[in-house]
Amino acid sequence: MLKSFRHAWVAAAAFCAMAFGAPPHAGAETLILGHSTWVGYGPFYIAREKGFFAEEGVDIELQIMENTPLKMGALMAGQIDLVASTADEFPIYMKPGTPVRYILAVDNSNGGDGVVANKDIATVADLKGRTVAFEEGSVSQFFINALLLDAGLTQDDVDAVNMTATDAGVAFAAGRVDAAVTWEPHLSQGANTEHGHRLIDSSQTPGLIVDVVAVTEETATEHADEMRAFVRAWQRALDFLRTDPDEGFRIMADGVGGWLSDPVEFEAVVTGIEYLDLDRNREMYGTPEDPGPLHKTLSDAITIWSGFGKVQVSGLTATEVLDGSYLD
Repeated sequence: MLKSFRHAWVAAAAFCAMAFGAPPHAGAETLILGHSTWVGYGPFYIAREKGFFAEEGVDIELQIMENTPLKMGALMAGQIDLVASTADEFPIYMKPGTPVRYILAVDNSNGGDGVVANKDIATVADLKGRTVAFEEGSVSQFFINALLLDAGLTQDDVDAVNMTATDAGVAFAAGRVDAAVTWEPHLSQGANTEHGHRLIDSSQTPGLIVDVVAVTEETATEHADEMRAFVRAWQRALDFLRTDPDEGFRIMADGVGGWLSDPVEFEAVVTGIEYLDLDRNREMYGTPEDPGPLHKTLSDAITIWSGFGKVQVSGLTATEVLDGSYLD
């Protein structure tokens, strides 16, 4: 899903202004949401332009922040209030003593991400001992590790080659690696080579690559009404998109901008994801008695990133992070 754009670096001056300036919401009721350039976050702009945030009783300022460490650090420091990113990323940046809560799942990868492999590799288990290209520290590394975990393997069981998702797809198409974790269009390009096929894609792993909105526990408690208003506005934005897709895609492309500023391109990329309304959120979250896919995704992320020494919070569990109380 072209997630490399989620991790691109922007000007250092912009970083410093956001990271080290005074908290933007000090003394004001405006809540800052930081997000990268991604189609999944487009409905935030519908909610803003159509007045849904205001009508529901919350003032949201949208800030595009491409650098993940900066964005997460600003959340932990209380310099911004909400962050939208992939569910697997937050455990890496959570700080001891600053609990984080996932209040909303916004989109689910639905075929846009996957693994292409040589035709003699029929299952994930068959990757054992083979060269697999993916970008370390990215959602691609999480994705392949989650798949390996379910197959009873770990990253140590494959010959990992560190490449960006684009480069991994190109390397596979050229026959330089046995498999690659990539996204469209490289996923289809690799699958269409004479030696390759689509081993698995995200349409077969619902909830594994999912974007969420997270806040600190302090924000969730002190601004509980605003969090519920934010969720209601999200649902209204999705309803608007269904009833008026032409205007909806125009608004989203204008708002998100960057490489997605063309509504046609924006809509084309959206085909690889699924926007998650409140009913789908309830399915993703599940219940304490019957946890949904998001619980497993976050549990896997904690296990995987802990195994690489990247989780700082001891004893972190998915149950304490997932907060579905704002979905009512």
